Amino acid sequence: MRARFTLSRTLVMERTWPFFIDVSVAAALLAGFYAILWVAKFWFSSAIPEVEIHRSPSHLPLYALYSLVRIFVAYALSLLFAVGYGYTAAYNKRLEALLIATLDILQSIPVLSFLPGVMLAMMSLFPSRQLGIEFGAILLIFTGEVWNMAFSFYTSLKSIPRELMDASAINGFSRWQRLFQLELPFAAIGLVWNSIVSVANGWFFLMVCEMFPVGSRNFRLPGLGSYLQTAASHGDFVAMAWGLITMVLIIVIIDQLLWRPLIAWSDKFKFETVESSSRVTSPVLSALRNSNVLGIINRYTLRPMIERVYRELGERRQKKRPRSATRASRGKITAIYAAAGAAALVAVGVTAAHAALLLRQIHEPELVTLLEGAGLTFARVNAALLIGSLWTIPVGVAIGFNPRLSHIAQPVAQIAASFPATALFPLILIALERIGVGLGIGSLVLMLLAAQWYILFNVIAGAQAIPSEMREIAKLFRFPGVQRWTTVILPGVFPFLITGLITASGGAWNASIVAEYFQLKGQTLATLGLGAQISAASDHANYPVLLAATMIMALMVVTINRLVWRPLYKLAETRYRLE
Repeated sequence: MRARFTLSRTLVMERTWPFFIDVSVAAALLAGFYAILWVAKFWFSSAIPEVEIHRSPSHLPLYALYSLVRIFVAYALSLLFAVGYGYTAAYNKRLEALLIATLDILQSIPVLSFLPGVMLAMMSLFPSRQLGIEFGAILLIFTGEVWNMAFSFYTSLKSIPRELMDASAINGFSRWQRLFQLELPFAAIGLVWNSIVSVANGWFFLMVCEMFPVGSRNFRLPGLGSYLQTAASHGDFVAMAWGLITMVLIIVIIDQLLWRPLIAWSDKFKFETVESSSRVTSPVLSALRNSNVLGIINRYTLRPMIERVYRELGERRQKKRPRSATRASRGKITAIYAAAGAAALVAVGVTAAHAALLLRQIHEPELVTLLEGAGLTFARVNAALLIGSLWTIPVGVAIGFNPRLSHIAQPVAQIAASFPATALFPLILIALERIGVGLGIGSLVLMLLAAQWYILFNVIAGAQAIPSEMREIAKLFRFPGVQRWTTVILPGVFPFLITGLITASGGAWNASIVAEYFQLKGQTLATLGLGAQISAASDHANYPVLLAATMIMALMVVTINRLVWRPLYKLAETRYRLE
């Protein structure tokens, strides 16, 4: 009787579990569709630049929805941009150095330097709709999410083993086939982990992007960031606690429903010849794979469509015959490049003339103060990188290597990285003030909180990407600790570590605008630094100082890129590449 009861219970579970999964998937799709309609209705309503923010906890679900939509729309744009930009930089030899230097500059320029131009442009495009203000905020969040993903994809493309590229060429892969069947799968681990950091960075700058002044106008959007900033400015710690609890719950849910399944899914793209005995698992991913609804969609829609596209690409490639370029076609191409170059020179010349007129308004004392601030911020950035590297490298390797530790530490690290340090900064400032430490050290703490996660998650991705056979050989020959680090671990994670350090540097520069200039209880706390000068210039619409500070930061970043990061990238591409 007991065996019959056990068998019947197993049959019931086999029948009801897929049905429960299908109902859950359908409910999630329906809820997502309803949320899209709700947000679209708000976006296409009349423009309300300064929305009243209520500190009642009952408004938090709606504020959370608005913030989530902004962050993930910005993330989708960031992913598309990162793939296109990284692909162009990796395969265009003429533009590679320029594109990487430009990317390094853009990721280091603070969000507030983009803020006036972005908001004015979006408001002019959609003057009577809320859509313009929303797109402005989304683009500002985009500038905080995109750069590390572009660096990650570029580094992955430069690290693809030559034999895999040769195999794709021998099999006649088109560019699209190579992108979807080789390059994106090879870059999947790094992209997933950098996506986590990008979304965390979106949360980090949410308070800046949802509530800000531009000259005499104040923009305030409904969202968690503006809720927390309003609570902080009024000293309402109860409202801050409710906002932080809401944010933690959202981060935990996103971690379990999105990031954990993506990490488990990307683990199958690990480059190794021997399958690892330990794999990352996710109950949500297993449930989705057992869903009948998703299986039918994949079997009868996605798979036939993908196969048809690949077949058509292959037929076109066979029909296409190489033709020698005629003089006329070469002349047209040269003329197009010349016209584009001339247009770019004209645009640069006009921009430079306007910039020169603004910079003429800078006096010598202001320039000296800007240079002093640049030196102090540069010292804080490098101190944050050094302190962050000391603990993130060994911890990241331990998480990437140890499946049991990874199962516990990965969600904790994701939640900690996604938690906006700006929301904790009032508490940090109060604690530091009580022990007699000023904003100079407090700004370093916040810059460290903003930068260290880039290093940690890239090191975890690098440790997970090391082939299992290399680790097994190190165990087999009983390498001592130092030899294992110098011959297996550090060479294996080196390309990922360089990406982490570069993006951490940009994150620290970016965080300086909040770390060195903060408003608490109606008071403005500031310390000498380039970030504080940019924030103050943005608040007071002092565009000459804003432009000069941004240019100084860009020059410093270009110099570091030229002297430090470019040689290290070259070393990662040539010496520490899996073959």
